[in-house]
Amino acid sequence: MVNSTEDIKKFINDKSFKKIFVLCGKKSFVTSGADELFKQIVSDKEIKLFYKKSELPILEELIEIINNIKNFKPDLILAVGGGAVMDYAKIANVVDVREDLADLIVNYSYPFQKKNTKLAVIPTTAGSGAEVTSNAVIYVKGIKHSFESELLIPDNFFLIPEFLISAPNKIKASAGFDAIAQALESLVSRKSNDQSVDFASKSLRVSVNSFISFVNDPNMKNATEMSIAANLAGKAISISKTTAPHAASYPFTSLFNISHGHAVSLFFENFFKFNYDNLIKSETSFDLKKRFDLIFKLFDVSNINDFNSKISLIKKKANLEDDLTKLDININQSSEDIIKGINLLRLGNNPVKIDGKDIYNIISNKS
Repeated sequence: MVNSTEDIKKFINDKSFKKIFVLCGKKSFVTSGADELFKQIVSDKEIKLFYKKSELPILEELIEIINNIKNFKPDLILAVGGGAVMDYAKIANVVDVREDLADLIVNYSYPFQKKNTKLAVIPTTAGSGAEVTSNAVIYVKGIKHSFESELLIPDNFFLIPEFLISAPNKIKASAGFDAIAQALESLVSRKSNDQSVDFASKSLRVSVNSFISFVNDPNMKNATEMSIAANLAGKAISISKTTAPHAASYPFTSLFNISHGHAVSLFFENFFKFNYDNLIKSETSFDLKKRFDLIFKLFDVSNINDFNSKISLIKKKANLEDDLTKLDININQSSEDIIKGINLLRLGNNPVKIDGKDIYNIISNKS
């Protein structure tokens, strides 16, 4: 399921690719070793490198990328980086610059029509699974919004475990928890089906055992395992989508600059306990209790309290801080902006109906 650098060489050297637009994070492109690889294989290609500048994918930089691609006219867009880099590339390949672009994004109404060219991606983090998902995110005026379309799925992806090892521990921790959260949320999402359950279960069987060692002592074995786990979790949520923990994470990234996976982790246990405590209110087409039983089995626990204790321990070992005081987050002072920033599309997938008041109560119990 994973690839070698030889696979990339073979792909890049395809005679049909003459002009390649490479979108990447400058630091990760170098530290991952990707830049050395590209020096060896693109000598006969016309290459334009675009280094992502913003930490988060923002509309202003997206427009810059789209205009660069339009002027360069590549026959291949190659994204090498984490979730933000891949999201930029995915969106830029299907979106045109227009006066009402911001409004269309905010209203989730962009009229997708076709891809501009071929898109290939190489993740340098094990987390988002963006290489296989039909969604991408962009920030407009500080607020995080989602695109969803089958056209966003890259044409090709390459999983190169050695590119993951050099990432800072905090990035490995945040991205890796995102993979775990995506698989777990997929299992309880009201849109889940047998195929997404299979992907999510396979992902968790790997990530639960590999995540902490990958964060604290990365090597080719655990990097390979987390690469596969993140990919499988991405395939799962491409079907089922995510639920309340992801929906509520958006404002914590926007307002407090908490990285995505870290933001998802903040109240994860609280949301899963809310869903479990309200099984009788489940609006799923499947037996939610049986899904929780599957989750408990995957985590080798027998009840929701033990499950949450295990999640808390995983977060602690990965140094994912969830003490809001230490993170300088005051829920009461920011409650209105937090509730406003929640992603309603993700919230609608939660197995139990949940509203702003419920979310306020859930996140307030953390403070």
